[in-house]
Formats: sequence, C-alpha cells, structure tokens
Amino acid sequence: MVKATYIALCVMGTILPYSQFISFLWEHGVDIKLFFEQLFVNKISGFFGMDVLVSSFVLWLFVYAEGTKLKMSNLWIYVACNLLVGVSLGLPLFLLMRQRQLEQRIDTMGY
Repeated sequence: MVKATYIALCVMGTILPYSQFISFLWEHGVDIKLFFEQLFVNKISGFFGMDVLVSSFVLWLFVYAEGTKLKMSNLWIYVACNLLVGVSLGLPLFLLMRQRQLEQRIDTMGY
C-alpha cells in the first residue's frame, strides 16, 4: 500500500508542478531571468521559493546519507529528478526506491 502511495505521489508531484511550468514556457519560452523574477516577485512567492530551495538541499543530503547507508545505487537520479521537476518528484521517488531496498533486505534476511 505504501509503495502505491509513493507512485501516486510521484505522478501528482510531476503533473501538478509541470501544469504550471509548461504554461509559463508556452507563454514566455525559456526565460530564466523572468522565471526568477516571477519566483521572487513578492514576499509570499519568495517564501515558497526559499522553502523549495532549502527543501531541495535537505533532500540531497537525505538521499546521500540514507542511500549510502542502505547501499542504494544511482543516487544521482533522485537529485536529477529534484532538479528537473522538484522535491515533489525527487522525494517520493527516493522513498519508493528506499522502501523497495528495505523490503529486499528483509526478504534476504528471511524475516
């Protein structure tokens, strides 16, 4: 059940942010300067922008620490997903693969 939830969150975490980003790209193209201007246009949007930046950094640390501890491979994929979509994809995808790794360890140990 938890893995299905993580998969659903990965899908939602990709579709919802991209529904906004694609409309921006359609209207403005790849305008990085305008993107950051709009991201920090007022205190509220700046609050959310900073929250995402800090959350992304925390995710990278968590992926490295937890992934290394569990001997997971290809940890760069979760950072790439975070950079290409956001924490909304990177985190549930990492948690899904972490859950699979934990279940494999339990099966291997014979519990």
